[in-house]
Amino acid sequence: MVERTSPDVSPPRRPQRPPLSAASAVLRLTAIAVVVAAVAGAFAYVHGNLDPQRLTPKALVDVLEKNNGVHPGFRRNHAKGVCVIGHFESSGEARAFSSAQVFNEAQTPVVGRFALPAGNPYAPDSSVPIRSLALRFTQANGQQWRTGMNSMPVFPVGTPEAFYQLQQAQSPDPATGKPDPSKVPAFFAVHPEAVPFLTWVKSAKPSASYATETYNSVNAFYLVSAGGQKQAVRWSVTPLARDAAGATAPEGADFLEKDLVQRLAEGPLRWQLNITLANPGDPVNDASKSWPEGRKVLNAGTLVLEKTQPQLSGECRDINYDPLVLPAGIEGSDDPLLAARSAGYADSYLRRTSEVSQLPAARQEARP
Repeated sequence: MVERTSPDVSPPRRPQRPPLSAASAVLRLTAIAVVVAAVAGAFAYVHGNLDPQRLTPKALVDVLEKNNGVHPGFRRNHAKGVCVIGHFESSGEARAFSSAQVFNEAQTPVVGRFALPAGNPYAPDSSVPIRSLALRFTQANGQQWRTGMNSMPVFPVGTPEAFYQLQQAQSPDPATGKPDPSKVPAFFAVHPEAVPFLTWVKSAKPSASYATETYNSVNAFYLVSAGGQKQAVRWSVTPLARDAAGATAPEGADFLEKDLVQRLAEGPLRWQLNITLANPGDPVNDASKSWPEGRKVLNAGTLVLEKTQPQLSGECRDINYDPLVLPAGIEGSDDPLLAARSAGYADSYLRRTSEVSQLPAARQEARP
């Protein structure tokens, strides 16, 4: 795919929203709906079929802006983040399944981005329980592998249309300026596929460190061998250091970035890239369904992150982490959310690149 760029920046932050209240289960559920919609991004435009009667990237990005507010120049989701630089060390274990150079070379450079799944670049880190990690692997042959992962194990629903309905359910009522608290529970009542996600989110707690999270692809892909054989997979990166005892105290709006900077000052951080192989019959095209335990897992290698960069000036700023930018040897599945994310990110990119002059850094003004 043609590389797209996306100038996302983040000067010193100041929270505009208070942490989510746990006092009301309904309000918490509504807030989680906002988070999930933001995590997934703009899910629209399936397989390139533009039809006036179908959902479009513009429609879904519009509703994201309606729900999260417009922050010119920033990503429409994952707006708050920090760049990370490192490399990937292949174990060689995935070579038999994929011809991708990333699994055949000793090291591949990586530019990544940790982020919060929300559309507000000033959101406090405690406002959502989900953390995200996007990576761009650049192979020696110039081909790239981009992936956007989240700490949740499944998506709440499996189609772009359902995501749009979820967005609409938590849109502000013009009369009150607030979402109707009855709409999100009503949505989930007719979407039983969301049960695995809702079960997970009930016990999910915001981590005190990006470094101790596991990040999941959630969507399925195919590894393609040199002989053309395809194997459906999902992947995750699992931290080799899980101790959160030394994490920066979760105080203030930006403790996650502070903790990450502190940890990397002491040395590189490492994650193991685990690739889970699907069995025949496992759901490949539905990200709301998990795969059974006991599937074969490849230890594909080690992700090593060595330093942070501010997203204002860092290398991740201009990267669109489109999940369908893939090298030879890796292919996307027919999961409709994959094509939807790709098209939605493109729409968001066009908006933010037209707003560069409105960024606080460009105006040389303090943030609101």
